[in-house]
This record gives sequence, C-alpha cells and structure tokens, in this order.
Amino acid sequence: MSNDEIFAAAYREHYWAVSRYVARRLDGRTSEVEEVVAEVFTVAWRRRSDLPASPLPWLYGVARNCLSNAVRGYGRRRRLMDRLGNDETAHGRQIVDSLDSERPAEWVHDALARLSPADQEILRLTAWEELGVEEIAVALGCGSRAAAMRLHRARRRLRAEIDRMRIATAPGAGTVGTDSDSDSGTDPSKEQFHG
Repeated sequence: MSNDEIFAAAYREHYWAVSRYVARRLDGRTSEVEEVVAEVFTVAWRRRSDLPASPLPWLYGVARNCLSNAVRGYGRRRRLMDRLGNDETAHGRQIVDSLDSERPAEWVHDALARLSPADQEILRLTAWEELGVEEIAVALGCGSRAAAMRLHRARRRLRAEIDRMRIATAPGAGTVGTDSDSDSGTDPSKEQFHG
C-alpha cells in the first residue's frame, strides 16, 4: 500500500475520533474544531510516510500540538477582549451550593479543571479516548513506564481534588459550634450523607 493510500485509510478510519478528541478539548468552541482537525490531517498528510501501523495515538499527539497552538490563539483573543472590557466568560458563572445541585458529571469536570494541563490531558486520553498505557505513551511522546506513572499520579491528584470539593461543599462546612442549624428546619436525615 502506498503512503497516499495509508493516509487515506487513516483519514477515513480516524477522522471522527480526532474530531471528538479536539471538540472535547475546545470546550464548546465548535467554530474552531474543524479548523484544528484540518490542521491535524494537513500535518498527517505532510508526514504520511511517518504514519505508524496504528495511527490513532500518533494522530492524537499531532492534535495535541495543534490544540496548543489554537488555545494560545484563543488566550490572546480572550486577553484582548478582557482589555476591551467585554469579558463574556465572566457572565453566567455560578457558585454551586453542593455537588448534588449540579448534573452528576459537572463536578467531575470542575475537579478535572483544577488539575494541571498535563494531568487533565492524560486523564482525558484514558477516559475519553479510551487509550491504554502504551497508546498514551505514543500520544504523549514518552515511554510506557513514564506514561503509567503519570497516569497513576494524575488519578491520585484528581481523587484528592474531588475529596477537597466534597469537604468544601458539605453541609455545615466552615460553621463550627452554631445552633442555627437546629432552628433552620434542616432535614436531619440529609446530614448523614455529607461526609
């Protein structure tokens, strides 16, 4: 099979997986998804002789680099909007009373967002792209032992962040020794679930 045929097969087989990968990381900025995916496959076309037998993890690695460029551009535009006094991201932010008041997955995304970009990426490669450690190593450009260790540490930090969020949103968090709870009509049966 020629390099052109190998590229064409990779494009047909993996276009939607790469599109989903990019869309998840652009966090709702759908107008940029097609642009980034086009850049990924442009790079893949130029480097079609380098395509491995299982190209998807390699394509994720290329997408990661293209996303970095897109995010930097988005950050520059956002900073410009901030300087102009039209920060659209400030509107609509809400403070959540408890983890139960949001959709179930929302607080996981919040906890994930509090991690470093490197931790976020390796957890997303595992959960969203369903890659194994060997494939993650290809996508990140590191060895499989390093990928396994990074994944272990990222999972541990995510678990700690979720625990911190649970403690911060627990009923009565930050109010020690007050009698106001007994007079407030709080349902005592709900208090057992805050820990």
